[in-house]
Amino acid sequence: MAEQITTGESSKRPGSWSPDGQLLAFQDGFTDAWDIRVLALESGKDSQPFQANQFNERNPRFSPSGDWIAFASNRSGQYEIYAKPYDREGGIVRISTEGGVMPEWAANGKELFYRSGNKIMVVEVQGEQDLEVGLPKILFEVDDNIQNFDVSPDGQQFALIRQDVAISTQIHVTLNWFEELKRLVPTDN
Repeated sequence: MAEQITTGESSKRPGSWSPDGQLLAFQDGFTDAWDIRVLALESGKDSQPFQANQFNERNPRFSPSGDWIAFASNRSGQYEIYAKPYDREGGIVRISTEGGVMPEWAANGKELFYRSGNKIMVVEVQGEQDLEVGLPKILFEVDDNIQNFDVSPDGQQFALIRQDVAISTQIHVTLNWFEELKRLVPTDN
């Protein structure tokens, strides 16, 4: 059964789950004022701010280790990709150099992919306590209408989505969806 896990009047867009599936990073705000919050499922509907300031911060993505969250921010005057440690002290590390949105971690945590204009970029990253960042490289060019993308676990394939994204004011999570599917579509077995 679907369950509403956030409340409030602002719009919410899910970002990513922590590797253990216990935390949800999401962007919260209005069209021109986004913050990043993290919700611990065990705590109910009370989320905690992760990045909340005068800048727009969007597209939060937990690293595969859960130690970092990558995100896009306009703190430099244009959107760039940054990473910040989750649940410990540490500074924000800038990842991109010439603009960036939509960060995605490689499954091994050693690369960050993002979009910069009509290019998909990759940056090598190392370390868990202190993140060492390489120079961004162009992987390939894409259509300007790409709204989202994902990377295969081996980092060799990309799924690109072209669509208009509607703004939602709620996030719904379906728990035990397989049991719900069995109930709705019974089988003879």
